[in-house]
Amino acid sequence: MVPKMMRAIAAFQTLPIRDEASLQDVWLPVPTPRPNDVLVKILAISVNPVDVRIRHALHGQKRPHVLGFDAVGEIVQLGADVRDFTVGDRVFYFGSTQRSGSNAEYQLVDYRLIAKAPQRLTLGQTAALPMTAVTAWELLFERMSIPAAAHATHGSMLVINAAGGVGSILVQLAQWAGLDVIAVASRVNWPWLQKYGIHKLADYHSDLTPQVQALGYDMVDYIATLYDPVPYFGAIADLIAPMGHVGSIVATDDSLPVAWLKNKSVSLDWEYVFSKSDYAYQMATQGQILQRLSALLDAGALRSTIAYNFHGINARNLRQAQAMLETKNTIGKITLQAPFDGEAKALDDIVWKDPQSYADETLVAFPSRRPDDGDRRAGTDSGQRHLVHPTGRPSDRGKDRQH
Repeated sequence: MVPKMMRAIAAFQTLPIRDEASLQDVWLPVPTPRPNDVLVKILAISVNPVDVRIRHALHGQKRPHVLGFDAVGEIVQLGADVRDFTVGDRVFYFGSTQRSGSNAEYQLVDYRLIAKAPQRLTLGQTAALPMTAVTAWELLFERMSIPAAAHATHGSMLVINAAGGVGSILVQLAQWAGLDVIAVASRVNWPWLQKYGIHKLADYHSDLTPQVQALGYDMVDYIATLYDPVPYFGAIADLIAPMGHVGSIVATDDSLPVAWLKNKSVSLDWEYVFSKSDYAYQMATQGQILQRLSALLDAGALRSTIAYNFHGINARNLRQAQAMLETKNTIGKITLQAPFDGEAKALDDIVWKDPQSYADETLVAFPSRRPDDGDRRAGTDSGQRHLVHPTGRPSDRGKDRQH
């Protein structure tokens, strides 16, 4: 029996994450499915940097915003047009920016965006994967046109920010597809990557070009940059092979000198995992990708990227999880597992604060330019932007070197 009310964790305004009012336990009505919806009882969730960015954009809004994307749960109700799923199915997904999120006991999600959850993984292990795994899959196999099959290709790939949430699954998928992977991360996170079979490693604190060359590569066939591409673009232009692909999941406020890629006929590929649901474009393909990922996880071809797990989904644990993300020092994924056990309040009892008093602190709480897996880059002053190519121009070294 589905109840009429549910616990949820909501944000109402932009506040520093240490403030108890930044995320609050509340009572909300359980939503009713539309024709293409399933109603899912949430069993576990994970947090993503996008949750923090959305929370920081809630300027003076008093309605409850339930954040969260990644989830694993059990279907409890079906919309009239839902196919291929039944009540009781355990599913995983990452939802949409257009709808209320997964930080609630019950969530509506379009059935085209979901898949049956892997059977061999725990709830936390499963919740860690949907958004990052689909992001990695789409970047590799749709944007960069790498064949999506085991050992179907060959060549080399450099992955920048490889120890983060997307990087930790992307390096696995790239290896599964047959690529030789070179991972860029802080040295402290090299053991994390080594457990996924990555043994060619570079440290972002130092110039990437000589490090990659020392590993035996003059140039590489693919580069995936999973952090702001601007500070790395000189090394990217130098290291990418002719006819290669450079893929990015991160936007930048600065202009990229894409002309540096022109003489090598290099493709620049952008990936934004919400493009399909934002524009109702081939949405069912994301459920299909999750289905393939589920099979690979059950077969042991991929491993979960869970790094931290909280027992209990409540405002206190979620604030701590988001605070960890704000440090930009986490590896893998952070998950929270049911029950929803916060002391929920009615909306009429919610604390409301003057956001002006926190304006400066809010900006400080979430630095905009730091690597996800370590300290500021060596030789980079705070706020300084680097667009200088290491050699002053894209390399014109011979084409017949090792790729």
